[in-house]
This record gives sequence, C-alpha cells and structure tokens, in this order.
Amino acid sequence: MNEEISIKDIVAATGFRFNKGLGQNFLTDKNLLAAIASDSGLTNEETAVEVGTGAGTLTRALAEVARKVISFEVDSSLALVLELSLRGVENAEVVFRDVLKMSDEQFGEIVDGEFRLVANLPYYITTPLVMRFLESDLPVKSLTVMVQKEVADRLVAEAGSADYSAVTLAVQMAGSARITRFVSRKMFYPAPNVDSAVVHIEVERGKLEGEDVPLIRKLVRSAFAMRRKTLANNLSVAFGISKAEAGEVISEAGFDPLIRGERLTLEDFKTLSHIFSKRGIMA
Repeated sequence: MNEEISIKDIVAATGFRFNKGLGQNFLTDKNLLAAIASDSGLTNEETAVEVGTGAGTLTRALAEVARKVISFEVDSSLALVLELSLRGVENAEVVFRDVLKMSDEQFGEIVDGEFRLVANLPYYITTPLVMRFLESDLPVKSLTVMVQKEVADRLVAEAGSADYSAVTLAVQMAGSARITRFVSRKMFYPAPNVDSAVVHIEVERGKLEGEDVPLIRKLVRSAFAMRRKTLANNLSVAFGISKAEAGEVISEAGFDPLIRGERLTLEDFKTLSHIFSKRGIMA
C-alpha cells in the first residue's frame, strides 16, 4: 500500500473531468493525508467510514491505520480513477451511494458496529452531514472533517463570539470539537478558492441524558432564527407565546430579558428548557 500515487497522472490517464457542482478538490500530499488519518484517532482495530472518496488518496491513508475502510462516494464516474488509485489496498471498500439519502437502517446494513467517520467534503454539505451523524443513533465514535476555515471557526466557537451559532451548540450537545490543523488551498488539486481546516469531534453519547433534547434543540434553533432579534422575540415567534411571557421565562432563568441568543451557553439553554417544561411549554 506504499506505492507512489500521482493523482494528476491518473486523472489524465482516465480522462476524468472534475465536477464543479460536486465541489471536487482532491488532496495529494501524503504527509498531510497521513496527518489527517492520525487526527481521526483511528486504531488498527477500528472501522473508518469515509464520506467523499474523491480520488481515494485519503482512503489509502486511512487504510494504513484502520482495520477496515468503508468509503461512500456519489460520483460513480470516479470508478476508474479509484480502481487505479486504490490498487493494492485490500481493506478498503468503495460504496457509490449518498449517505445523506440513506436511513440509519440502510447505513447499518453496510457498516456494522462502531466506526469513526472521516470526510473531505464539498463545503455545501458539511453541516447537513455533521448533523446527520451527530443527531442519529448510529454508533459513531468521532467525526474528523475537512471544512472551510470559516465553518471550522463556527464549529468550535465560544458563546458571545461572532462565529457562535446554532451549529456550534448542536455539536456541543453531542460531543466536543477542536481544530487539529489548518490547510492551505494550495494543498488541493485543483485548488479551491478558500483555505480549510480539519475539525475533530469526539462524540459523547448520553451528554444530555435526562434532558428534553427535542426542546433544547428547538430553543437553540429559534434563538438563532433571527440573529438581530432578542431572544424573547425569537422565542415568542417559535413557541407561539407572548413576548411578555418569553421575557418572564428568560428572567426566571436568571438572564436579562433583552439578552440575545448568542450569549447563552449550552448549560444556559438547559436551564431555559427546565423552565419551559415547568410552564408546560413544549417543543
């Protein structure tokens, strides 16, 4: 599995044409690919699930450290490229299906047991993919994703910062996130228009055990629905209550009734949910 790979040569030889609509930008630096595989925390006893096989360069790096790699790719025109780039890799399987269109049951028929997810994704599906796995009941242990730098900043943001958002809290509800490395656009072929970062999310199942998770999720989503509005305004609209009652709930939770949603931490939203439940205001 250590033979040299020249993706540019393989692309030229196969006549593959990049699909801009699918955001196809391939990594070719072997040291970087190995570093991303290391960032994932994979061991040789674990299964790696890759989303976005691309040219197979990361697939190959993951196969070096994992027991097995199951890689999902939506573009079946990459089949010939992958036949060449993954030649000699015995513990990797490529599945030409869209994981965002699969049920947990369909996914479980292909991936059996616990796994770590790794992905170098088109940026427009980053959030849907991260949420698809974090909010599922699938036995995912971690997610290591290459994302646009601005998206990485949102995933790890602190409360009150400009980057803090509903997706920040959605990640916190299921685990803990950190940026492991920054990646220049020059490291891709062809080069995209933005720089990237690798984010590792360690999943912590049961983090909200005993909490009304659907209610917390609705509170979070509504708090950021209209960012320029106060929390009371947003909660009033989302839950069909008066602004006065929304203000009372916020005050009872110990916050300024004019506070904005981006000032609240996950613990604050848990507190808010307890008061909503006590008043019989449900998701």
